[in-house]
Amino acid sequence: MNRRVIGSLVLMLIILAPGSRAAPSGAETARPMTAARIGWLSLFGDAHSPVVEAFRQGLHARGYIEGQHITVEYRGAEGNPQRLADFAAELVRRQVEVIVASRTLAIRAAKTATTAIPIVMLVAGDPVGTGLITSLARPDGNITGLATLSTDLSGKRLELLKEVVPQLS
Repeated sequence: MNRRVIGSLVLMLIILAPGSRAAPSGAETARPMTAARIGWLSLFGDAHSPVVEAFRQGLHARGYIEGQHITVEYRGAEGNPQRLADFAAELVRRQVEVIVASRTLAIRAAKTATTAIPIVMLVAGDPVGTGLITSLARPDGNITGLATLSTDLSGKRLELLKEVVPQLS
């Protein structure tokens, strides 16, 4: 996962979000400086997962430091998909400025919880096929982010595997 891409997407949404007042040190702004609030929603993972660490590094590389310029509200469902809807609703109540959601179930829970807060999707296999968005070229509503499109690549992966292991059946 490219931490620079993730950090850039999230920062773009924070900066463009209505009411956002976060800016890294040294940036000129007429608005008062307060920490932007990011909601992190995941089916698995916690505040110390490798994906979260990559996210933090990407933000730090751009001058954003957790606790100074940003505050991240972590919600991990520990593999229990029924908890995602409650966590997404909680992040909306806490008025985060952007929700970063990892995997389709978490993205769907965030989408159900809000149409106003921007959602950055991570690790979405087929967001069009699962109904999260209507088009990759022009995601509708409040969702943007990364798609792995693994469903489209499955046939090609099998083809390559068969080339490497010809006796495979």
